[in-house]
Amino acid sequence: MRDDATIQHLARVVVVGSSCSGKTTFARELAAILGSPHVELDVLHWGPGWVPKPKPEFAHLTDVATAAPRWVVDGNYRIVREIVWPRATSIIWLNLGFATVFARALRRTMRRSLTGEELYAGNRESLGRAFLSRESILLWVLQTYGRRRHEFRSLQQGAQDLKWFEFQRQSEAAAFMRRIRHAA
Repeated sequence: MRDDATIQHLARVVVVGSSCSGKTTFARELAAILGSPHVELDVLHWGPGWVPKPKPEFAHLTDVATAAPRWVVDGNYRIVREIVWPRATSIIWLNLGFATVFARALRRTMRRSLTGEELYAGNRESLGRAFLSRESILLWVLQTYGRRRHEFRSLQQGAQDLKWFEFQRQSEAAAFMRRIRHAA
């Protein structure tokens, strides 16, 4: 596909993939290149103390954030998919291998735990939460990685009205980003 045609498909983009596949980093960079707002669903979803916002509030925040003519959204929240996906022009699936994703999860969690980096609504990761809790992001990656891959493959087959870009290696995602940067 020519790059100008690709750019047309990037008016409203949803970036999906396993937890820790790099969705937010990719979406933030793509939004900056395109001059589009970046919408991080985790920010809209999480309240203080890692308590999810009530579903109606999360849905409302998502509805407002995706009402604009251009945006790049990252996240896998099934409960707002019916709001986001019908508005989207394309889906970018970061379908990276398990070893890559788990290594990223481990590095990111260690870094965030040791630096005390603040995430959404004042939440922070901790080594205890990462290694000693049922709410560990590392455990979450182990439990959901395969299921997500299957789910997105099924969704891809059912959403043929959207332009899908699938990257199975980081090098593919980086090459795509270089092409978009050059075309934009």
